[in-house]
Amino acid sequence: MDWLQVTFLALIQGLTEFLPISSSAHLILPSQLLGWEDQGLAFDVGVHIGSLCAVMLYFRKDIAVMIVAWLNSLRGRMSPDGWLAWYVALATIPAVVFGLAINDIIDVYGRSILVIAGTTLIFGALLWYADASRTEVRPLKEITLKHALYIGFAQAVALIPGTSRSGITITAALMLGYQRQAAARFSFLLSIPVILGAGLLKGKELAETGTDAQWTMVIVGAILAAVSAYSCIHLFLKWLDRVGMGPFVIYRLLLGVTLLAVYFIA
Repeated sequence: MDWLQVTFLALIQGLTEFLPISSSAHLILPSQLLGWEDQGLAFDVGVHIGSLCAVMLYFRKDIAVMIVAWLNSLRGRMSPDGWLAWYVALATIPAVVFGLAINDIIDVYGRSILVIAGTTLIFGALLWYADASRTEVRPLKEITLKHALYIGFAQAVALIPGTSRSGITITAALMLGYQRQAAARFSFLLSIPVILGAGLLKGKELAETGTDAQWTMVIVGAILAAVSAYSCIHLFLKWLDRVGMGPFVIYRLLLGVTLLAVYFIA
């Protein structure tokens, strides 16, 4: 890679990891549309670590409270924060199971422009429906195990590129009647074990295969991804109630149509 690619891909990873527009699609598309070579496993691990650091830093107080509450729950002292910690952990299981089961299939069949265009359009329309028909009666403290698992199974669908992990989990939460802020916060908290697990898995693969990566580029990419991800989370939560999901739905629809045109015309 050159520095233009490093900067572009790192910023895109940070911005799209937590917006409902699919980070995997935006990292796959440059190689498909611009002919860029794959960024490499080391860079992929680096930008994911950057995104993980951003979300953990932003929710550091929530995470600390949840950890203490979870430890107390092991001693029989349950609280809403303790239940939330358990629900985040349990809702992660479907993505882990499906990821281990179909990861190779997704790598072979799920990275084409046509697949990304289809999932971008379909799940963009579903996000619009969920936001337009929302009731917004449930705060995050009222989340139940059943609802957490529903959102967890929705997250597993995001293994298909173009779906958007944050998009599908927010969609599921809105359809279950949760407030926009509650849906987004649970989605972001749910991202932590998923990104951590993916990073560890890719890190293990990196250690086993070795690499001749340019580590300066990897480190700069991780920092850029962290800064852009932190800014994205802050602005998304700040503007969410004001702008809703409309701008992201419009973006997804335009992106999906553009990709279809590229696939069938180019």
